[in-house]
Amino acid sequence: MKISKLSRFILQVVAVGIAAAVVILLIQPNGPNGKLPVVEVRQAPEVALPRERGPVSYADAVEQAAPAVVNIFTARTVVERTPLESDPFFGQFQDRGETLRKRTQTSLGSGVILSAQGYLLTNNHVIAGAETIAVLLADGRSFEAQVVGTDPDTDLAVLKIKARDDLPSITVGRSSALRVGDVVMAIGNPFGVGQTVTQGIVSATGRHSLGINTYEDFIQTDAAINPGNSGGALVNALGELVAINTAIFSQSGGSHGIGFAIPVDLARDVMTQIIEHGEVIRGWLGVEAQDMTPQLAESFGLPDTRGVLIAGIYPGGPADQGGLRPGDVILEVEGETIEQAHEALNLIALVRPGETVRITLWRNGKRVEAQTVVAKRPRAE
Repeated sequence: MKISKLSRFILQVVAVGIAAAVVILLIQPNGPNGKLPVVEVRQAPEVALPRERGPVSYADAVEQAAPAVVNIFTARTVVERTPLESDPFFGQFQDRGETLRKRTQTSLGSGVILSAQGYLLTNNHVIAGAETIAVLLADGRSFEAQVVGTDPDTDLAVLKIKARDDLPSITVGRSSALRVGDVVMAIGNPFGVGQTVTQGIVSATGRHSLGINTYEDFIQTDAAINPGNSGGALVNALGELVAINTAIFSQSGGSHGIGFAIPVDLARDVMTQIIEHGEVIRGWLGVEAQDMTPQLAESFGLPDTRGVLIAGIYPGGPADQGGLRPGDVILEVEGETIEQAHEALNLIALVRPGETVRITLWRNGKRVEAQTVVAKRPRAE
């Protein structure tokens, strides 16, 4: 029996379709609608904030954002010794095993619901070591929260709560669009008094080298941030989330007008990686980097202080295997000029493990090109 040209064409199309389906299944074994979790957030449109004239009230912005800001209460059991054990007289009669007592230690903080699916962002230090975590919504509902994952390097943690009804979620803005002088508001639970809103401006962006986190790119604000505000929302004049409040500079423990918040662009990426991969995957070079000083630059024959000095190499690490040496000065990474150590750290962190990066070095008075395969950064303990 002869097969017509039309039949042969149909068979070829079917065969190609089957082959394509096989390839897709090999690449995506769970299918396009597989079980891989997807974070659903409300992203604000790219519209510039009106700066010609400020509003008389920020009540509309607060009304939009506040329902998604929650209070977080944690508890854990701690064991402590009674005063009798340290008493030289009673200590000789007391069984040391009986001088230990257990008590429940509680703490409080804040969090932000970024997804109606129940995903929350807060600070890692808010929930670190907690045995139970309770989340109280602004509407009075309370839930027990589960830890999805943490990232100590940025002091962020992702929690999840389950609710029968829809959960309020905040609209996510763009921290990269912030300018010094923009109005911002901090929403949280300071000192456990209940949800509180304070207002200020963006005092600075890109703050780093504060010794708070491994990866620092803080937004500084003079909006009052106090104990209990950690993990809460920093929103713009439209009520869009632009940062997660994290720390204050204070000698008394109260607000002195210098607060720091993690940009939402960074926080959202951390949350997405934790939900989708169970951890944050970062590139790692395995070097100890040091900022250049005028004295160091002069001793190395450099015209200025741009670049970072490799003060140490992790044995067997990517830099070691790539031929980098202590005493080398990193000038560029993938053609991008490096001026300070935190810039090199952040650039390498964005490289996927297994990829090769091109590094321009200053060695023995000459520019040298090197290539090394980036590894996965070891998890902070």
